[in-house]
Amino acid sequence: MVWLLVISLAVGVLIGAVGVGGILLIPALNLLSGLVIHEAMATALFSFIFTGIVGTWLFQRRGSIDWNITVPVCLGAALFGFLGAWANSKVDARVLSLILSSLIAFAGIYTLFSGGSVRQAPLRDRPRMRQALLAGIGAVAGFGSGLTGVGGPALSVPIMVLFGFSPLTAIGASQVIQILAAVSGTVGNLHYGSIDFTLAAWVTLFEIIGVQLGVRIVHAVDDQSLRRFVGVLCILVGTGLTARALGAW
Repeated sequence: MVWLLVISLAVGVLIGAVGVGGILLIPALNLLSGLVIHEAMATALFSFIFTGIVGTWLFQRRGSIDWNITVPVCLGAALFGFLGAWANSKVDARVLSLILSSLIAFAGIYTLFSGGSVRQAPLRDRPRMRQALLAGIGAVAGFGSGLTGVGGPALSVPIMVLFGFSPLTAIGASQVIQILAAVSGTVGNLHYGSIDFTLAAWVTLFEIIGVQLGVRIVHAVDDQSLRRFVGVLCILVGTGLTARALGAW
C-alpha cells in the first residue's frame, strides 16, 4: 500500500507537470493492490476525474489555459472517444494501438531532437482552419483513448507539441481533456460495478497532492526544458504502449 501511494503521488506530479503519466497507475494498481486489469483501469480512470478538475483549476488560476485552443480539442475528443471504443470491439485493436504508440514515440523523438527551436503555432492567420486542426487533434486523441484505454492527454500533448503549440498550452488543455475522457469512461464502468471506491479515495488523495506539486514545477521551468521533458516522457510512454500492444506486459 505504501508503494502504491508513492506511485500515486508520482503520477499526480506527472499529470500536473506534463499532462501525461496516468498510464503508470494502471499496472501499479494491478500489481500492488490485487485488482484485475479491468478493475485497475476503471479505478484509475475514476481518480482522473478529480486530478483533471484540480489541474484545470490550478492552470486556470495561473492563466495557463487558452480556451480558444482547448475547446475545439475537447470537442473533437468527446465526439470520437465513443468511436474509438466501438472500434476496439470491432477491429484488431493491436494494429491500431501500435500505430498510435508509434505516433506518440515519434512525436517525442521529434520534440527532443528538433534542434531546440521554438516554432510558432500553426495557422495563426487562418482561424477557421486552425479550429479544424485542433478539432482533428482532439479527434485523434479521443479515438485513441477509446481504443486503447489510455487517457486522451497521452496523445493530445505530444501531437500538439509536434504541430508547434506551446508545451504549456498543450498541458493546460490536457487537464480539461482528462476530465472529459475520465467521466465518459467512468459512466460505463459504474454500470459494471468495477471501481474500487475505497482504494480510489486513497489513490486520488495522493494524486491530487502530486498534481499541485507538478503544476508548480511546470510553471517554474523554461519552455525548452519543458519541451525536452515532454519529449523524453513521450518516448517512454510510446515504447511502453508498444510493448503492451505486442503482449510483452
